[in-house]
Amino acid sequence: MKLRKELWFGFSLMAIIIAAAGAMLISVDTLTNGHIGLLMLSLVVVAIMLGFPTAFTLMGMGMLFTWIAYEENTTKTLDLMVQSAYKVMSNDVLISIPLFVFMGYLVERANLIEKLFKSLHLSLARVPGSLAVATLVTCAVFATATGIVGAVVTLMGLLALPAMLRAGYSVPVSAGAITAGGCLGILIPPSVLLIVYGATAGVSVVKLYAGAFFPGIMLAGLYIVYVIVLAKVKPELAPPLSAAERAVPLPGPLKALGATPERRVLPLLLGALKGRRNAEVPTGYLLKQLLIALLPALLVLLVALAAYPRAPSADLPAADEPVLQEIGAASERRAGGGGLAEPPGASGGLSEPPGASEGLSEPPGASGGLSEPPGAAGSLSEPPGAAPAAAPRGGLAEPGLAEPGAPEAPAAAVGPSQNYWIGVGVAGLALLAYYGILSATRFEIFKMLLSSFFPLLIMILAVLGSIVFGLATPTEAAAVGAFGGFLLAAAYKQLNFNVVKESVFLTAKTSAMVCWLFVGSAIFSAAFALLGGQELVERWVLGMNLTKTEFLILSQVIIFVLGWPLEWTEIIVIFMPIFIPLLDNFGVDPLFFGLLVALNLQTAFLSPPVAMSAFYLKGVAPKHVTLNQIFAGMLPFMGIQIVAIVLLYLFPGIGLWLPQVLYK
Repeated sequence: MKLRKELWFGFSLMAIIIAAAGAMLISVDTLTNGHIGLLMLSLVVVAIMLGFPTAFTLMGMGMLFTWIAYEENTTKTLDLMVQSAYKVMSNDVLISIPLFVFMGYLVERANLIEKLFKSLHLSLARVPGSLAVATLVTCAVFATATGIVGAVVTLMGLLALPAMLRAGYSVPVSAGAITAGGCLGILIPPSVLLIVYGATAGVSVVKLYAGAFFPGIMLAGLYIVYVIVLAKVKPELAPPLSAAERAVPLPGPLKALGATPERRVLPLLLGALKGRRNAEVPTGYLLKQLLIALLPALLVLLVALAAYPRAPSADLPAADEPVLQEIGAASERRAGGGGLAEPPGASGGLSEPPGASEGLSEPPGASGGLSEPPGAAGSLSEPPGAAPAAAPRGGLAEPGLAEPGAPEAPAAAVGPSQNYWIGVGVAGLALLAYYGILSATRFEIFKMLLSSFFPLLIMILAVLGSIVFGLATPTEAAAVGAFGGFLLAAAYKQLNFNVVKESVFLTAKTSAMVCWLFVGSAIFSAAFALLGGQELVERWVLGMNLTKTEFLILSQVIIFVLGWPLEWTEIIVIFMPIFIPLLDNFGVDPLFFGLLVALNLQTAFLSPPVAMSAFYLKGVAPKHVTLNQIFAGMLPFMGIQIVAIVLLYLFPGIGLWLPQVLYK
């Protein structure tokens, strides 16, 4: 029987691991518990590659080697298992996982992806490689809403792959766009990977979400730029759409009004409201279409009105103006200029300049002394600078603090700053440009986006915005997202008992897998630490005298290689507890390291020969699409991921700027 190439690769990799472990055991003079811990790590990797369940493999190996570490003490071993399971189940952060997963399954079953893909590829029809670009944007939006890689890749394989193949797209380009776009849900929040990493590394999930936002957009943008450049340089790989494929049918009522594909729709609708043009079209229909067309203008108007009271005033005092001192000075004047509120040395006897007439010979408090009110007979001349100090600084009268009987000064003009009006002007120019190009065809595409793209976008922004801006915890935001999934499914008439039952069942299955992985990881990590494996790894890494850059390169290369045989869940729960304690020795921020790992772990689904997204796509692809063609299409996107990791390392502000701004 002839074995497939991926099986040969797997068996070869297992042989290398076993040989390396055997060589380590033979070469050491004294076999310590730390070496036994490394042997346990090797056996776990080999067992997972052989197909044993990850969670129960971790628990079984962990229990066995914990029993060895405790010198065959069964009571302590069982106590450790119970404590590890309790520690995991009492972690509040993990509550958000089933809620986010439930939201994803509900959105997936609302059948939004077909409408989303169609509206996006029509709106991007003039962009080179429009179908592949629309596939990547659809995958990014849908992966953000669901976070389920297998579901996104499978649905896009059924929907986008046939469309691209019919349009003459190359099989590798089509397969690469689908598999790479489907994996974006690993990185872009709300990502389950970031929750698992945060719980494992003790990093705030809120900061991880804020930090992963721009790297996720950067990676999706790099994918899109690559596809556009490739389609421009080699149009035979991604030919442009024909006029027939770009055509959008117009509804009958608009045709009755005389609409053509290129005619501007706003003047047409306004003109149809009067005269005889609307004789065949109901006025209610016209008003509804006009309201839809004016939605961008209404949105800009609402935002401008909401921002107007909060806009900084152009006439307010500068930030360094001592307003509080002025209030105190005015209160002092209102109280008669004395009392306990008077600061030491203010207009008292000690401030009299030496040599002033009559002042030095009189005792304090005499009628001609320094405390005599200005203007009294025989008073001393004021020292230089005393007169201006009695008036409000800047010469502005403060409302409500003027002296009794004094004429009330006019209030200072308050209004929005120049920046506010610049923003309003830019928005107005954008609206003029939008309505200038809003033809009947573009209006129909806008309505398609309004029913597919914007509902998902609003739900995603509501969930992420409430987390990032501190309005809700991840668990609370996940509950809002699950409720939003309910509303979307109901709005698209897909909410029924079967949909809810399937979503609940799949959510329970996924959540149980993640929780058991955490329990197994906790037992495994405890056994590894008890045996001294962690200490042995630390001594080995520190003994290499690596710099910070060299350590990051080494760790990312190890994670990249591990992404071939293992999935991201296994890498996080098994190897992150080994890497995290080393970060302090090299001055690496765990938040920054987590962002690098999240970018790197895209390879867990894209790296052949054990690339799960490739097998998801192959399961729904036409028979003539081979696995090698899918692998060939994935390789350029793997190179783009490496470029993204390098960019994030060279410019860490891509990931760290937003958390630093929001959570100083």
